[in-house]
Amino acid sequence: MKPLVVLFGGSRGIGRACVETLSKDGYDVAFTSTSGVQEGEAGRAYACDIRDAGSVAAVLDKVKQDFGRPVHAVVANAGINVPPAPLASFPPADFESLVSVNLIGAFNVLSAAARVVEDGGAIVGLTTSLVRKAVPGVGPYAATKAAVESLLRSMTMELASRKIRVNGVAPGPVDTDLFRAGKSEEAVAKSAAMAPLNRVGRPEEIAAVVSFLISEKSSWINGQIIQPNGGLV
Repeated sequence: MKPLVVLFGGSRGIGRACVETLSKDGYDVAFTSTSGVQEGEAGRAYACDIRDAGSVAAVLDKVKQDFGRPVHAVVANAGINVPPAPLASFPPADFESLVSVNLIGAFNVLSAAARVVEDGGAIVGLTTSLVRKAVPGVGPYAATKAAVESLLRSMTMELASRKIRVNGVAPGPVDTDLFRAGKSEEAVAKSAAMAPLNRVGRPEEIAAVVSFLISEKSSWINGQIIQPNGGLV
């Protein structure tokens, strides 16, 4: 029987690549999206608002019922970004949106994951290399992701007795529709030049790291923040 993975935020970009990669790597995958329940070749989708702890818990209960077995791993990927701006002029409403989804939402997902993931399973949270690479205008976004990394590190200690491994994946710029939205080719090239390899990442490269961290190949990796960013930082 295939191990069951629940991925929060799997309808596009990095999340969709994770769904496809995990399915190919031998997992049954349930993922959340903003639309209703559907099932395709790679994964089964469930509607969820991660800002609502009850919605998160309900999805996990439904997944366990539908698949008829415990959850082996949870991936906390769902998140948003907003237009960058200097802190002095950053709209408070934008910051509140970032906090409600990226921090409170991640808290809801990780808290629920700690309760439902089976002993010996894994939890992976997506953050960003911008926690460690200062870039003007993205401080509030990076701050929410830095907070998520703190949650992950605490969980590492809290779940150790159950042999649940907890790690983070902090990508650099990745070539997704969300990344390209509102950017000129010049802006994309500038992002690419930030890394020594002079390109942005591909979603499937990030997904490969997530799949590795869930697998037994990473059995001795715990409490780490892995940065697939081409040497950005």
